[in-house]
Amino acid sequence: MIESEVYQAMILGYPFRVLIVDDDAIHRRLEKEILQAPKYAVTEAASGDEALQLLAAQSFDVVLMDKRMPGMDGDEVCRRIRSDLNLALLPVIMVTGNNGSDDLSCSLGVGATDFIGKPYLPQELVARLDSAVNRKRLTDQLDNAESMLFALARMVEAKDKNTGDHCSRLAHVSVVLGRALGLGYDDLTALRRGGVMHDIGKLGVPDSILLKPGKLNEEEWLVMRQHPEIGAHLVKDFNTMQLTLPIIRHHHERWDGGGYPDGLAGEDIPLLARIFQIADIYDALANERPYKPAMSREQVIGIMQEEADKGWRDPMLTAVFLDILRQRPQDLELPTGCDNDMGGDLFAHIAKAVVA
Repeated sequence: MIESEVYQAMILGYPFRVLIVDDDAIHRRLEKEILQAPKYAVTEAASGDEALQLLAAQSFDVVLMDKRMPGMDGDEVCRRIRSDLNLALLPVIMVTGNNGSDDLSCSLGVGATDFIGKPYLPQELVARLDSAVNRKRLTDQLDNAESMLFALARMVEAKDKNTGDHCSRLAHVSVVLGRALGLGYDDLTALRRGGVMHDIGKLGVPDSILLKPGKLNEEEWLVMRQHPEIGAHLVKDFNTMQLTLPIIRHHHERWDGGGYPDGLAGEDIPLLARIFQIADIYDALANERPYKPAMSREQVIGIMQEEADKGWRDPMLTAVFLDILRQRPQDLELPTGCDNDMGGDLFAHIAKAVVA
């Protein structure tokens, strides 16, 4: 067995990339002596300006920054890290000789993650850094996994060249309806995710069925109807997808109980799934398909009201949506620049590589 430090570093995910920011060269040297290779890869910045330049050009796991520096102090650097560089999840640990509550509150207010007071023991510095880095790396892994899920969902959409920006439109329209209903941030985020993720289960449906130009026979239809369950299974272990999961599983249920996969009826169908259904129906009616032209607003209103009257859709949600469609239809239009989110960049990169 190889027991070298380099091998251990590879297994444990080292090095941890640390940016030390301090105008005092002696303090930087002391911290660098504590944070030795191969566990840590240390970069030094002697000022706030230098730190911001390095952060704009390189990737770091944690910033260890002196709070009191001439010119731009640690609080201002932290504020710019969060606002100008948009590094919301990068841990920033402030090194300070002042442990006053007002001073610490000010740093927390601009985005500092943690504090370490002077003087400190080397073990304390290492423990705080390691804790911050491990949390960030776990967050990065979850973010990468979710991005891949979103990219896979967009691949399903891309197989059908006739739907255009279907996912992005659904995300937008369902959020507009959710806001009209007074839903909070978490529910709106789930609806937005549902727009992209609702059909991810179609990854488990053969292309011979998924892309069949004509009507599906009974056997093929049974396979197609499994996609909500497949999709729910794919995302069930992601904590951040728990509010989106009911949309994925239940977006084909029907108010009168005639839908699938579980035959739920009325308010037994989760609210977010019912909201999403309204957006999905609207999108199908209002946009062109190979088998039909885009319908006029009056036609869409007539059909959606008819389906609600038949008991197929939630009548209250339909009424709220049709009021939006009558009074402010422009709100339902996808804004420019909103078609490349939630896995869009990763999907575009993969698609470009495949073409190349």
